[in-house]
Amino acid sequence: MPEYPLSEKLPERLRTPSGPPFEEVTFEAVLAGRVTMADLRVTAEALELQAQVAEQAGRPQLAENLRRAAELVAVPDEEILAIYNALRPGRADRSKLLALASELEARYGAFRCAALIREAAEI
Repeated sequence: MPEYPLSEKLPERLRTPSGPPFEEVTFEAVLAGRVTMADLRVTAEALELQAQVAEQAGRPQLAENLRRAAELVAVPDEEILAIYNALRPGRADRSKLLALASELEARYGAFRCAALIREAAEI
């Protein structure tokens, strides 16, 4: 793919979570305190660009995974861990999983992730 890796081929299309361009993330900026750990997190936009690259490369499942990951960018780490634990065998019943799916949709607009959890609830 001519646009992969994005950080090298299309850095002008990437931004940090707080807004500055990806190109401003340098060692010097970190040392000066202009870049924090929060700026090193992936953005939903970057994951969507990665999903588009995956689709163009004929990898639809990878693209779907990247789009689900993009939905989870806004979800706090503690909630992601709780969802992960609930999805482990024997940890949550159907009603608990359905409630988690509904919450993901309502609070974060994470429709793809909610659909995956609903699928797990049916199994």
